[in-house]
Amino acid sequence: MSDLINHLTSVQKDVLKEIGNIGAGNAATAFAQFLNTRIHMTVPSVTIVPIEDVPELTGGIETEVVSVLLKVMGESPGSILLVFSVQSTENLLKMIIDEFDIYQLGEVEVSAIKEIGNILSGSYLNAINQMTGFNLFQSIPAFAFDMAGAILSSSMFSIAENDYALLIETKFINGDEEIEGFFFYIPDPGSLEKILKSLGFDTQ
Repeated sequence: MSDLINHLTSVQKDVLKEIGNIGAGNAATAFAQFLNTRIHMTVPSVTIVPIEDVPELTGGIETEVVSVLLKVMGESPGSILLVFSVQSTENLLKMIIDEFDIYQLGEVEVSAIKEIGNILSGSYLNAINQMTGFNLFQSIPAFAFDMAGAILSSSMFSIAENDYALLIETKFINGDEEIEGFFFYIPDPGSLEKILKSLGFDTQ
């Protein structure tokens, strides 16, 4: 996939960014409905990044983060990795649960985070489906709370063959609380080509 990434035209990159923008908008709407409150969203940053840079982008290899990992199935399979900082996770849980210990999360808190990951991932996949005509769907989410480097290493069984990820970074805002989320869509080899081809681009 690295050769394809290196040769993407500005138009192709713009289309991928538009998918990210639509997905972020869908996510904000779904997020607000789930929390039953008004959610504002910053303009998302959409970039293509090397997999090896993921820990640094989320704060550093030794930075503790919360993540939700899902497999994407369908015409363009891959993986989705959602990453939240500890502070963002606390801000998120405050909207749902009255009392909790971020370092001793129970079943209720973990289930809430996984469900939010499920909702956000579905929102981004819907954006891809809308623009490509695909029918992509996600697996049951897996949860992890660890250092960013360790989470990526533990996820390598799913993404070892991939060199790059589509990163969508945005902030969801509820009053004074900010939730910064990092959404990584990691296509399996050949999947990005399928997406671009479905959008009318020649990837040869």
